[in-house]
Amino acid sequence: MSTVPQQSGWIGWIGFAAIILILNGAFSALQAFVALLGSNTYYTVTEEGLFLFDITGWGWWNLIIGLLLVLTGVALLSGATWARVVAIIVVSLSALGQLLLIPAQPWWSIIVIGVDILVIYAITAHGRELAQADG
Repeated sequence: MSTVPQQSGWIGWIGFAAIILILNGAFSALQAFVALLGSNTYYTVTEEGLFLFDITGWGWWNLIIGLLLVLTGVALLSGATWARVVAIIVVSLSALGQLLLIPAQPWWSIIVIGVDILVIYAITAHGRELAQADG
């Protein structure tokens, strides 16, 4: 009997998750620059009336989360063990931030939340396989 742990194809998915983290971070940073450099107000018309939002705070939030996602994705690609824990925390914060954006950008927010959930699953369910492959 072999004591070598069997590796599944999910190790590749962790690499995919790292690339998605980097792309998600780049998109969040791009959204942040648009929010910070563009108009400071966003409005939407609903049946209840007109809602006005100041998007400067949202821009700073996306910039910070975006940079953290990129850095964590790079660390996850390098195989750092701590990056798995940090990735789960940062991706969870990203998903919560997107949850608040559903009224303004419903399709984009739902897609990002879905991808964030896939990334969390890949890291939590199969992160140890990556550590064993590197070890």
